[in-house]
Amino acid sequence: MKVVIGCDHAGLDLKKEIIDSLTKDQHEVIDCGTYTSESVDYPDIAEGLALKVLDEKILGILICGTGIGVAIAANKIPGIRAALCQNNYGARLAREHNDANILAIGSRITAAAMAIEIVNTFLNTGFQAGRHLRRVEKINMLEKKCRERG
Repeated sequence: MKVVIGCDHAGLDLKKEIIDSLTKDQHEVIDCGTYTSESVDYPDIAEGLALKVLDEKILGILICGTGIGVAIAANKIPGIRAALCQNNYGARLAREHNDANILAIGSRITAAAMAIEIVNTFLNTGFQAGRHLRRVEKINMLEKKCRERG
């Protein structure tokens, strides 16, 4: 599976560990940065990754200190459903019920081993559709209404 990953300076070490795990599991990983511990603005990373997710129709992983900032920024992009997940249950339901296409993780609040489990759950879970499809379609309509307003 092809997956895109990105982080700010706070998420750099965790991103490296996740990339190592993904490549060991034969995933093709696209790294959208950052590549050093020098301070960067997480909205820039979130935007680039979100556009890659939409353009290539693949799943993404975003990491910052808490995961909150990258999730908020990514969710400003129409078509993105970024979910901040702190356990496997949340990651599974984000995919099954919400068709989330980006996983957000907080490097300062999630241990590496747990983060890797969360990533694996997210990547290996599909959207259930059914009754959940109607709700995701309503989210899409909210985006459309907001675009038309502005």
